[in-house]
Amino acid sequence: MQLSNIYLLFKEHPIVVTDTRKIVPNSIFFALKGDNFNGNKFALAAIEKGCKYAIVDEEEYAIDDRFILVEDVLLTLQKLAREHRRHLNIPIIAITGTNGKTTTKELVHEVLKRKFRTVATIGNLNNHIGVPLTLLSMSDDTEFGIVEMGANHPEEIQQLCEIVEPNYGIITNVGKAHLEGFGSFEGVVKTKKELYDFLYRNEGKVFINADNDYLVGMLNDQETISYGNSEKAFSKAKFLQAEPYLVIEIRSSVGKLYIKTKLIGAYNFENALAAVTVGRYFKIDEIEIKQALEEYVPSNNRSQLKKTEKNVLFLDAYNANPTSMKAAIENFAGMSRKNKVIILGDMLELGSDSRKEHLDLLQLIQDRNLQNVFLVGDMFTEVNSNKQFKTFKSTSDLITELEKAELLNQYILIKGSRGIRLEQVIEKL
Repeated sequence: MQLSNIYLLFKEHPIVVTDTRKIVPNSIFFALKGDNFNGNKFALAAIEKGCKYAIVDEEEYAIDDRFILVEDVLLTLQKLAREHRRHLNIPIIAITGTNGKTTTKELVHEVLKRKFRTVATIGNLNNHIGVPLTLLSMSDDTEFGIVEMGANHPEEIQQLCEIVEPNYGIITNVGKAHLEGFGSFEGVVKTKKELYDFLYRNEGKVFINADNDYLVGMLNDQETISYGNSEKAFSKAKFLQAEPYLVIEIRSSVGKLYIKTKLIGAYNFENALAAVTVGRYFKIDEIEIKQALEEYVPSNNRSQLKKTEKNVLFLDAYNANPTSMKAAIENFAGMSRKNKVIILGDMLELGSDSRKEHLDLLQLIQDRNLQNVFLVGDMFTEVNSNKQFKTFKSTSDLITELEKAELLNQYILIKGSRGIRLEQVIEKL
């Protein structure tokens, strides 16, 4: 079937599902494949549960006219999303970066929805499947799209840009992450730059932190909307504190505005300023911007502060890489708090750089005189030689120790790669 005909079916049934556990009546099921599953095998079940059509790419499963046979289901999903994006004809801002892209996306969304009917990436569904699904969740009523883009190998951002066709873009920063896939830090930079390159070729605009030399060096001769400390910046702000919540000062048309967020960590300053800048550019009232940022409550173990009956937890356990780990440790060490505890999990997907990067973190912890330290994972277990630091092969081993330790009245930073599953320790603290 032609893509144009599939698009007509989508317009009649504008809900797309890829999981038979989440079927919506009269939706369209896309039978995606993975390393360990074949969605074609579930196409009939999807129809029986209420889907109107099922898109499949294996002929044996196209048993009647409710099953639409295509050459490649994933490619069809992506092409359908691009077709829908073109019919919508709305401004879309793409957000990528090594760290902070999900938080920046959430903050930008909170600001823009004060003026526009917006749709943004849910959670961090920012890959070759999540991005098309985000686009297809937009309706004719949508006035502005905010799309997060993740990458773990070269040319991925370029591929996502070709689907999204963004008008605006933000790269939050570039750092060391997914080095196993990118090969090197230079590979990270090159891949993130693909967003700037796409916008340059298509006369889009870049929101940029003018104080970040890496980002400035990645630019082409293209139009930018800058933020930072420079007097020439379109949007300027001042970091005031993060004890524990981030407070910033922005210069506005009515004087100084103080924004007291519910985000922990000084490293969120740039994310908040990016959202301020986007709001100002699209002429959202500055008081509305302030309210949007102050009312946003982080979730999903990202930049969260959680008070339990026994301790205060600084939760940043959704993911970790060398850049974000160092920022979190520096921020935590700089806080005027006593009784500090650090619980760190291995940083995954670093390839041959893994050993060095974990050693560097241990040195940083020692340099900042942080003494009550719990380390989890194979790599930390291998490289740690500091007998004061307690090391555990797994989170379950750590939980056993925490049950004995009975930590009380402590300020505890929890951070590690998602695969370490440090969120499991929360109920023990």
